[in-house]
Amino acid sequence: MSELNKSYPFKGVDVDPEQIEKLKNYYDDTLFALFTTRYGPKGYLFTKDFGSLGAEIYNMDLRPSDIFVVTFPKCGTTWTQELVWLVANDFNYEAAAASTLNTRFPFIESSVLMNNGSISTVFKDDKLIESMVKNVFKLDNVNNLPSPRFLKSHLPLSMLSPRLLDTCKVVYVARDPRDVAVSFYHHSDLMKMLKEGSDFKTYWNLFIKDLISWTPFFEHLKEAWELRNHPNMLFLFYEELSQDLAACARRIAKFLDKEVTEEQIEKLCDHLKIDNFKKNKSVNLKDLQQIGVFNSKGSFIREGKVGGWRKHFDEEMAQQAEQWMEENLRDTDLRFPNF
Repeated sequence: MSELNKSYPFKGVDVDPEQIEKLKNYYDDTLFALFTTRYGPKGYLFTKDFGSLGAEIYNMDLRPSDIFVVTFPKCGTTWTQELVWLVANDFNYEAAAASTLNTRFPFIESSVLMNNGSISTVFKDDKLIESMVKNVFKLDNVNNLPSPRFLKSHLPLSMLSPRLLDTCKVVYVARDPRDVAVSFYHHSDLMKMLKEGSDFKTYWNLFIKDLISWTPFFEHLKEAWELRNHPNMLFLFYEELSQDLAACARRIAKFLDKEVTEEQIEKLCDHLKIDNFKKNKSVNLKDLQQIGVFNSKGSFIREGKVGGWRKHFDEEMAQQAEQWMEENLRDTDLRFPNF
C-alpha cells in the first residue's frame, strides 16, 4: 500500500467538529460508517478511513473489456446496471435471474461503507454474515473477476483511475438533484442509516451544504459532463431513461457495439418496468432485507418517478432548490431535461 499511497493525490480532511455533531445527531452509525472526511480539491465527502481503499481504486488495474456504470447515488444506478448487463450479455435473462446484481456488477467501494467489525457484531449467525459479505465486495475480489467485468461506482471520475476513459467504457447517469435528495433520503431511512424521526427537510439542508455522502453533488456531475464527448463515455439523464427507455437502450447497445432487434428492446423494456423491476429478486437486495440490514416495510426499488420531489418540498424548499441549482449551473451548459 505504501507504493499506492505515493501515487494517490488526495488527502483526507475532516469536516469541522460542529458539523460532525450534526451528522451524529441525524445518522445512526450502528452498521454504516459516518461520512465525515473530505477528499480532493472538490472536497468530496467520504468515510474517515476511505483513503486506503481510495488509493487502491485509483491505482487498480483496468482492462479494455471493463464496463463501468458511474453515478451519484440514487440516479437510476441499479436500473442502468441491469440494462447494461443484459445488453452486453445478449439478453441472458436466465443468468441474470440466477445471480444477484451485486454479484454480476459489484459496487467497488462498498467495503468502506461498513463500520469496522460491525458485521460480526450486529450479525451473530454465520449464514447471515456470509450473506452480508456477498454484497460488500473487497477490491481483491473485483481484481480476480474474469473478463468482461461489470463494475459500479459512485465515485466522481476524478477519484477513479486517471486511465479509466482511455481504457474502458463508462456509462454515467445524472438526475435532477431534487429527485436525488428525496430518493437518497428514503434509501437512507430504509437502510437504517437515519435515527428515528430524522426528517426530510433536515436531510435536504445537509444535502445542499455538501454534508451528505459523495457530495458535492454538482461537482460530481460537472466532472462527467465535461467528459461527455469522450468516445468511451456515454452520458445519460435519468429523465431520458424514464421518458424513452427503448431509445436509451438502443444508445447503450450502440455504445457497447451490440446489434439488437426491436423484439429484444421491447422485452427488455418490459423487464425493466418499475412494477416488474420491484419484483425482481436479483436486483432488489431481498437477501439483505431478510437478514435485517434494512427495514422489512419498504423496498429497495421504490417509485422511480420523475418530479416526485414536488410531494416532499414546501414552497420555501422549492425556492431554495431553484436558487441553489441556478447558482451551480451558472458556469456550465449542463441542464436537466424537462419532460
